[in-house]
Amino acid sequence: MTLFTTEPAVLVLEDGTRHVGRAYGARGTTLGEVVFATGMTGYQETLTDPSYAGQIVLQTAPHIGNTGMNDEDPESRRIWVSGYIVRDPSRVVSNWRADESLDEALVSDGVVGISGIDTRAVTRRIRSEGSMRGGIFSGEAAALDPDEQLRIVREAPPMAGRNLSAEVSVAVAEVTPATGERVGALAVLDLGVKQATVDNLAARGFDVHVLPQAVTIDEIRAIDPVAVFYSNGPGDPAASDDHVDLLRGVLDDGLPFFGICFGNQLLGRALGLGTYKLPFGHRGINQPVLDKATGRVEITAHNHGFAVDAPLEGTFDSPHGYGKVEVSHVGLNDNVVEGLRALDIPAFSVQYHPEAAAGPHDANYLFDRFRDLVVATLEKKNA
Repeated sequence: MTLFTTEPAVLVLEDGTRHVGRAYGARGTTLGEVVFATGMTGYQETLTDPSYAGQIVLQTAPHIGNTGMNDEDPESRRIWVSGYIVRDPSRVVSNWRADESLDEALVSDGVVGISGIDTRAVTRRIRSEGSMRGGIFSGEAAALDPDEQLRIVREAPPMAGRNLSAEVSVAVAEVTPATGERVGALAVLDLGVKQATVDNLAARGFDVHVLPQAVTIDEIRAIDPVAVFYSNGPGDPAASDDHVDLLRGVLDDGLPFFGICFGNQLLGRALGLGTYKLPFGHRGINQPVLDKATGRVEITAHNHGFAVDAPLEGTFDSPHGYGKVEVSHVGLNDNVVEGLRALDIPAFSVQYHPEAAAGPHDANYLFDRFRDLVVATLEKKNA
């Protein structure tokens, strides 16, 4: 089957909206929360980001797939999106690094997709109505009665309340030795960690211990870490009570902490703050964020549908007794909290992705900031 196939596929949203296009990738039925990603490049990094588990991703860029897929750039061990929506898939692969086409990779990983639909119309629908459940039906499933397709979509679980960490986390610990001047062992809770994050942490001198999401505080203490890191990941932070309790144990031990994306939301909860679901989230590599400490505006990579509820101005007391806290970064599109900094304990987090393998790299300095925090804490401890 080629990209010129006339085999039909249909995208059905839970509000009854239907878009008929062509089958792309694997054939069958897939369900998930339909979201849009605004990056013009980096579709391989998007597809292999575990944070997209449970989501059907629509690319707003119209032409996707022209550089194919390679074995060097994956952010994890597989494609994680539940489904994939593109307007115009590339007919040929035009890159010397490509090992296979995007269509072939989707088929290999069993990802059902759809092409040839008006992605702009779907994006505008989500922007006005909010992210919603959807389904892609191709192959024999495309011929199902429309009412039956809609019933299937509406019976799918919503993203709110879902805990997906166990689906994306490693089963056993994996260790990447430091490549920079060694600082010590770093405990990384794998909630959907990306390879670029591991590489950046190792380059800052950490022996990176990627740990299963069900790890206990005693198992973390057993590796004698100099710090703890919480990764990005999918799901609702309000459904991750165990990870919040674990993080409070880390903070109580006085260990330096850095969290990104999901890790930022969990730090917020550990400090005693609430979280909430955004109407359509932030996904893409072109999101403007203000660093309040420097006044600098950074263009950053995002992938989150939830956010922390905290006052944007001034400092406030942690409801759970961890001292003063401030919002360190703010999203300029909609004033969403994009970073937290504890002032009385060595902990901070950001809502976006400083590793950003597909770019941009404005926020990469945060890994240096984390290393500096750990080194300063160790020096104070050993003084």
